[in-house]
Amino acid sequence: MHGWTEDTEQLAQAVLDYTRYRLHLDPVPLDGPATPEELAKAAGTTITEGGLGGEEALRLFTEVLAPACLSIDNPRYLSFIPCAPTEAATLFDLVVGASSIYGGSWLEGAGAVYAENQALRWLADLAGLPPGAGGVFVQGGTIANLSALVAARHTARRRLDGRQPAHALAVAASAEAHSSIQAAAAVMDVELLLVEPDAQGRLTGEHLRAALASRGGGGVETHGVFAVVASAGTTNLGIVDDLASVAETAEEGGCWLHVDGAYGGAALAAPSARARFAGIERADSFVVDPHKWLFAPFDCAALLYREPELAREAHAQHAGYLEPTQEAGAWNPSDYAVHLTRRARGLPFWFSLATYGTAAYTKAVERTLAVARHAAEAVTHRDYLELLRPPDLSVVAFRRQGWSPSRYGEWSDRLLAAGVAFVVPSSHRGLPIARLAVVNPRTTEADIDIILDSMA
Repeated sequence: MHGWTEDTEQLAQAVLDYTRYRLHLDPVPLDGPATPEELAKAAGTTITEGGLGGEEALRLFTEVLAPACLSIDNPRYLSFIPCAPTEAATLFDLVVGASSIYGGSWLEGAGAVYAENQALRWLADLAGLPPGAGGVFVQGGTIANLSALVAARHTARRRLDGRQPAHALAVAASAEAHSSIQAAAAVMDVELLLVEPDAQGRLTGEHLRAALASRGGGGVETHGVFAVVASAGTTNLGIVDDLASVAETAEEGGCWLHVDGAYGGAALAAPSARARFAGIERADSFVVDPHKWLFAPFDCAALLYREPELAREAHAQHAGYLEPTQEAGAWNPSDYAVHLTRRARGLPFWFSLATYGTAAYTKAVERTLAVARHAAEAVTHRDYLELLRPPDLSVVAFRRQGWSPSRYGEWSDRLLAAGVAFVVPSSHRGLPIARLAVVNPRTTEADIDIILDSMA
């Protein structure tokens, strides 16, 4: 099974040929899901005692399994939050896999960790975090949010020094916050204090202050709220909270401020959007997913801390066999999140940044914002559509007049079946809506118009 043979050489060439073929597709086909029965008939049993051989396994993937997966980098994949990695990032993902690097400790992966930290520094600078800020690349926003809140709880408990607050420990967040915040609160067995957003759907300092006052005000010793989560671009509507006022109120209440920019934080790279993030520089922790809008492949979420040592105190694992990695001053990525084993998942992002330069990233993000602005304007010019709200970033939400939820579903299914686009319906305040998440620089104004015209 191990060792480089003639068969391995042929397989390597076949894999590289397919990679080149896939990267040359412009655009990539949208493809679509298949039923278990269809896949069983087409692929059959793939795990056998004797093995299928590399070429046959690759054929099954390229001809049967891959076409049953949606191409998230298709320019008309506009549902959820797409992923559109650069060619350099995709190619370097092959290198990372071939290099067999353990990315959890400085001892074992110093070069990789150094490169990842350079990419993290660029993100920290975009957010205006201090020179001592740092963190780690984790799987996704869910693990990043959980890890940040665990660090916040650990810090609050140390400050409480055994004293019990008047109320149970809690995390405060807007009702528009990502579902992972509710999941994190459940995992940590703490309360979730939902704060009513303002008329624009934003968490504000004023509303947060009222929520803290309802629990007695003062500091965490009284109200028990050890962390506030603000959103820098909600997933459903792309809303950026009033970060400056939230930061002010969080500081008054002695709360850790975590900013969830998993989707929207990428817009910090765009000068046209930077003003929306005023106050983010006051965050105690911040997350942005390069696999969403910064053109990295899955899975890559950047988690940054203002004071990384607080996170290290919360997350570092201790065992006899780990002692060789715990040299004084060593930067071990495993010490900053809920994980131990990790691949150097930030390297493809680093390689892409190093290859193209940060100016190219600014240009690409600005391009997607321009297409989103076109989409919003195009909606207002069609009398059968209604814009839900002007977009803060690159998510455009709107309604089709007179359509029921089932009609939205039929429209979405028809577009996918025809290979035209992937746009699934969503909902807001109990009503069905359509939303376009534009994060692929290859998405054009013409693509948007085709989708909107299909709703006529």
